[in-house]
Amino acid sequence: MLKNGCVSVGNTDMYYVAFGEGEKKLVVLPGLSDGLWTVNGKAWLLAGSYKRFFKDYTVYMFSRKNDFPEGYSIKEMADDQAEAMKSLGIDRAIVMGVSQGGMISQFLAANYPDLVEKLILVVTAPYANDTIKGVVSKWIDMARNDTHTNLMLDTAEKVYTKEFNEKNKKYLPMLARFTKPASYDRFLINAHAIMNFDAREELPKIKCPTLIMAGNRDNTVGNDAPYELKAGIADSEMMIFDGLGHGLFEEDKTFYNKVLDYCNQ
Repeated sequence: MLKNGCVSVGNTDMYYVAFGEGEKKLVVLPGLSDGLWTVNGKAWLLAGSYKRFFKDYTVYMFSRKNDFPEGYSIKEMADDQAEAMKSLGIDRAIVMGVSQGGMISQFLAANYPDLVEKLILVVTAPYANDTIKGVVSKWIDMARNDTHTNLMLDTAEKVYTKEFNEKNKKYLPMLARFTKPASYDRFLINAHAIMNFDAREELPKIKCPTLIMAGNRDNTVGNDAPYELKAGIADSEMMIFDGLGHGLFEEDKTFYNKVLDYCNQ
């Protein structure tokens, strides 16, 4: 099954895609890139990494809701995510949050424990540390004042290893054209939400099994972030990918196998 869907959330709606036929549920929340391009209509493009999940799982990947209020917070994003899941009949799921999606997932697991069976936090942090603020504030300035191509080049430099960028540099201009939004409003509200994010007081509320996946060369959230998450979430496990950074889920060919192994434990 491949599905491009939309669910009502408050006075607006939220795009999602779904793939797979299994009874188990995996909910995936993407990072700040969702501020540039949503999952709308992209089920065919996003499903490939999850093929091994299809038999036992139905995988749902959500965008943020479509109508953003000014000052929209990470906590409010989690509240809206819970509403969307309940509306779709997802009453219990494994939740994997990547980067900003991992920030949302922390609030979701802390405040809606009945919804979250297991938690997988990928290249994320428990608060907006100095590394995050430096990177995201630069992206905010670039979204306002620079070209989209330069924003994408800086993003690639922060997210991927030098080797990966060298191998894929010919695709960056095409990616820039593909991801340029009509307006940066959505991206900027998402980015400001990250700048104001702090879930450290919420971490002790997370009681579900939790896996923290991080690289030891993360130039976007810093290398201390996974250890701070582990210290705050009781009995959590940590998996460090040596030599990789914020884009480890794209660079490490075993990443999705490791996610599936954890889901099946």
